[in-house]
Amino acid sequence: MWVVTGGAGFIGSALLWKLNEEGLSNILAVDLLENSEKWKNLRDRRFADYLEADDFKGRLLADQLPKIEGIVHLGACSSTTETDAAFLIENNYEYTKALAQWALAKKARFIYASSAATYGDGRLGYSTDAATTEKLRPLNLYGYSKQLFDLWALRRGVLTKFVGIKFFNVFGPNEYHKGEMRSLVVKAYEQIQQDGKIRLFKSYKPEYRDGEQARDFLYVKDAVHVIYEFMTAKGHGGLYNLGAGLARTWNDLAKAVFSALGKPPLIDYIEMAETLRPQYQYHTQADMGWRKKGKPFMSLEDGVKDYVQNYLSKENPYL
Repeated sequence: MWVVTGGAGFIGSALLWKLNEEGLSNILAVDLLENSEKWKNLRDRRFADYLEADDFKGRLLADQLPKIEGIVHLGACSSTTETDAAFLIENNYEYTKALAQWALAKKARFIYASSAATYGDGRLGYSTDAATTEKLRPLNLYGYSKQLFDLWALRRGVLTKFVGIKFFNVFGPNEYHKGEMRSLVVKAYEQIQQDGKIRLFKSYKPEYRDGEQARDFLYVKDAVHVIYEFMTAKGHGGLYNLGAGLARTWNDLAKAVFSALGKPPLIDYIEMAETLRPQYQYHTQADMGWRKKGKPFMSLEDGVKDYVQNYLSKENPYL
């Protein structure tokens, strides 16, 4: 049995979809549903059982669960604007440590979500090597909570026994519960439906024109395919970037949404809240040199088209 924490979340539920597509359903899904709409991500999925996160952790450490082959740990608070440090340390750092220590003791596979937010402003580049990892300075508490575990595993010499994945800007179906943390694609789709145009942040750096700030966007179907590759390929260990390996601008993304809807682009550039400006990343691009072969990723335009036409425009927009 495999465990997927964050199984009702965005990437977690998409991974359940991928595993079901591969004919796998002996999965323990773990999450914290609370009052969110995440439960809708599970309706069409097949899995052996579901547990709330605290119940799972207690049963796991007490050896009260069936034999577990491995854990894909995607459960975390992913809000880049969260300011409760104690909550993030407990939820993103201490919880991850507990699962990792269990996996080490049981010799089980452990795949966990790190984040591109650990790279901060990007001035040190986007390498996952140990020297760079030690020097990174995240711009927000979320990134720091992820960096803490990367450093914990690195400094104890156990990082090579795990697979840590630094996700860049993943978008796609099943992100609807994330509120302001949803991708621009779904926000843009709603804005176009409401008033026919998209709003993007202005640039506050002279070297970037408005809307030319760039991100490494990856469609969620490609992201979960790579996670599945890690689950099925034994022996991999270490930190890995997961993005398309290509920076594209917010203008590119906006135009892709208009194109998917068959509409001419109309973009307004708006002021960014002053509180966000110091922690805003102007450019990210995953170093994907580690992935020399494998299924090619969808282009930004093709991923947006699939998302808009086959999900957002449908009565049931879920995977």
